[in-house]
Amino acid sequence: MSDNGRVNDAAPHPPHLRHVLVLPDRDAAEEVAEALTERFGVAEEPQLVRDALAGEDDAEDAQWLVVVEDPDAAHDPARLHNLAAEYEGWREAE
Repeated sequence: MSDNGRVNDAAPHPPHLRHVLVLPDRDAAEEVAEALTERFGVAEEPQLVRDALAGEDDAEDAQWLVVVEDPDAAHDPARLHNLAAEYEGWREAE
């Protein structure tokens, strides 16, 4: 048997979270990104990503994603879901 202890005895770090909010259009995504800064104090600017539906080339058929990095797990997923729901969207569970 080895007498070696654990390499790192420090308390475990909370997991790095990434929240993905799905919105119906670009305008809604931009408004949600702005609200995240104002209401939630998100320090890092949320990333907006166009998510085209499979087989669709038309921008009208695209959903928009707002990606929020949450390295300290500080944002409540339920509150984020409620914000997205105000704009006919939702928070995607990872």
